[in-house]
Amino acid sequence: MELSGLLAVERGITALIGSGGKTTAMYLLAEELSRRGTVICATSTHILRPEHLPVLENPSPEALAAALAENRAVCAGCAAAEGKLTAPPLSWAALAALADYVLVEADGAHRLPCKAHLPHEPVIPPGATQTILLVGASGLGRPIREAAHRPEVFCRLSGRRPEDPITPAALAAVVRAEALGDKVLVNQVDGPEELAQARALAALLPIPVYAGSLWKRSFLCLS
Repeated sequence: MELSGLLAVERGITALIGSGGKTTAMYLLAEELSRRGTVICATSTHILRPEHLPVLENPSPEALAAALAENRAVCAGCAAAEGKLTAPPLSWAALAALADYVLVEADGAHRLPCKAHLPHEPVIPPGATQTILLVGASGLGRPIREAAHRPEVFCRLSGRRPEDPITPAALAAVVRAEALGDKVLVNQVDGPEELAQARALAALLPIPVYAGSLWKRSFLCLS
C-alpha cells in the first residue's frame, strides 16, 4: 500500500513534525497524492529547495493556480538564508483553497533521528487536518546526547540522563508527554531489530503507529 493510503492522508493540510525523514516523507506523499489531485509542498519553518519540483517564490494565488494546472505538485515559499525556503506569503487557508492537498514540514531536527520540542515548536499550521510525527529508528540504542535534538528536553521528559541510550520506553515517554502528533511514523526500519523496537514503541503509545523505510518505500501498520 502507498504511504498516503496507509496514513489516510485527507484533503486539506497535513503537517509533518519530528525527525528522521520529514522532508523525504513529504515529497513521497506529494508524488503519490499528485496522481489523484493537486499538491502544494511548503514549510512553516525552513527547508532546502527541492530539485524535482517547481519552486514558486512569493507566489500570488494566480501564479500558484497556473503552476498547479501544469505540474500538479509544486513547492511554495519565500526565500530565506543559505538558499532555503521559509513559509509562503499566502495564508494556510488560502493554500488549502488552491490545492487538494497541502503538505507542510512544520519542524526542524538538525538531521538527527530523534527530537524533543521547545515550547515554540513545532509550528503546526492552523486548520491542519492531521499531524504526523516522524521518528528515526537509527536513534534507538544511541545516547540521547548524540541522537536527539533538544537533548536536555528529551532527558527531562523521559527521566533519563544524556549518556543513557534512547529506548522505546524513553521515546514513548517523550511522545506521550508532548502529545503533538495524531499518528507516528517510525522511519529507517530496515531490519528485524529495528522492527522489534518499533513494535515495542507502538505498544507503549495510545495513537496509531506505522513503521517502515522511506528509502525502500515499504511500510506497515503496527497499531
